[in-house]
Amino acid sequence: MLRIVRQTFAVLITAVFLTAAHPAAAADSYEVDKSHSEATFRVRHLVSKVSGRFNDFGGTIEIEADTPASSSVAFEIQTGSIDTAHADRDKHLRSPDFFDVEKFPKITFVSSKVVPKSENQFDVVGTLTLHGVSKEVTLPVSFGGFATDPWGNERAGFEVEFTLDRKDYGIVWNQALDAGGFILGDEVAIRIAIEATKKKAE
Repeated sequence: MLRIVRQTFAVLITAVFLTAAHPAAAADSYEVDKSHSEATFRVRHLVSKVSGRFNDFGGTIEIEADTPASSSVAFEIQTGSIDTAHADRDKHLRSPDFFDVEKFPKITFVSSKVVPKSENQFDVVGTLTLHGVSKEVTLPVSFGGFATDPWGNERAGFEVEFTLDRKDYGIVWNQALDAGGFILGDEVAIRIAIEATKKKAE
């Protein structure tokens, strides 16, 4: 009996030693490179579509290359950075009629689950908070691959396109037309393209 106890103890000590000597691989952390990324949108206006962008955004992506389902992302947009190339329209969009940037300065997305669909396609589930309203959404993400730039920085690329109903987030302003209908559409098409740089070990 004593021999069995000693053998078991030896096995446990060995297992602890091996775990300490070979810890689980940590996720690689990537920061959004704003200068090589974009966050854009389109919405119907009368009979055409108007495009815009947000100029200030950022985020961190934790990548588990061997187990992609364990990866995660946190992303935020500064609503005051909205830009449709029209100063008066941008001022209106920042007002309480739309984004109300003084009260709601950020749009955020924090993932809760990553579901691989194929080698380069993933459904990323998480909480989108916009205009003070939080909803669980599933974003279809395309992975563009890894690359090393001429300065030795490791990079990763991602792209997501989805549509949301602005009224679901309490952005309801509109103007009726004399002939019927409204000046603005409710559905907003969003495209986010990200190039992220791997953080270097300290």
